[in-house]
Amino acid sequence: MSASAPDAPVRRIGFIGIGNMGWPMAARLHAAGFELTVCDAVPGRAARFASEIGGIAADHGVAAARGADAVITILPTSKQVAEVVAEIREVLAPDTLFIEMSSGAPGVTRRLAEELAGKGVTLVDAPVSGGVPRARTGELAIMAGGEAAALDRAEPVLRAMSTSIHRCGGVGAGQAMKALNNLASAGGFLIGIEALLIGQRFGLDPALMVDVLNASTGMNNSTQKKFKQFVLSRRFDSGFGLDLMVKDLTIALEVGREGGTPTPFAALCREMAASAGAMLGPGEDHTAFARFSEQLAGEALGMRHHAAGTPAQGNQGA
Repeated sequence: MSASAPDAPVRRIGFIGIGNMGWPMAARLHAAGFELTVCDAVPGRAARFASEIGGIAADHGVAAARGADAVITILPTSKQVAEVVAEIREVLAPDTLFIEMSSGAPGVTRRLAEELAGKGVTLVDAPVSGGVPRARTGELAIMAGGEAAALDRAEPVLRAMSTSIHRCGGVGAGQAMKALNNLASAGGFLIGIEALLIGQRFGLDPALMVDVLNASTGMNNSTQKKFKQFVLSRRFDSGFGLDLMVKDLTIALEVGREGGTPTPFAALCREMAASAGAMLGPGEDHTAFARFSEQLAGEALGMRHHAAGTPAQGNQGA
């Protein structure tokens, strides 16, 4: 097993979780020259990565983590990360760096950091924002939490995936920031969709409304990068799941509760997202959240146009 010094450069990385986001992130690490061993819960995915991108495919986390200077996890939930830690902890050498890049629960991550510290393993959290396109181009926002020395050691690894790295505080701070970012993003998406529905029923063209919002103070990430691309197009395929959005909103509320912060709008936003998930069923993209608001309004965006000032007749959302 590797037994590197606490400040030794990272060369060998075990990358666990090569899904929609993990795949392009791991690909950038391979392109940057790191020795990469990858694994994934989906059978055959690691082998396909090794064939198409490079590196070594592992059948399970133990094989990916053994001998690694650093282990990276990017998984759907903290529960799965905890399961991976339980699986691989015995093969982690002292001074292994554990980089937890999932959008996880800060409290769970802190407990895992304490557990790993008993093995001489240092954990930092470094969740990301920007979606698959920015993962491919290396333009993700990385929100990092951990001890300064550990983040210094992780810096070259993180910079291979993005140059936009924000140190947020101690362990768990990156994940708290990520959840709050997604709360702000979801709130902007929801209120923007309601504005488009109001405008369409008044007689405004939703696509024109998006253009005006983007030239005005109503602009946000959703007006710029989601409404035309994924909602008005009816594609609903941004690559980030509605179930994951609900999970992140739940984490944001937990952070609020732990700090005693009143969060009435955040709670409403989370409940609407959860209701959308229940209505639409599993496997939906988070931009399909718009269909819930459309269902409430009885009208699908972009499907009908009306004269200004003329109320629209109900039209079931698709």
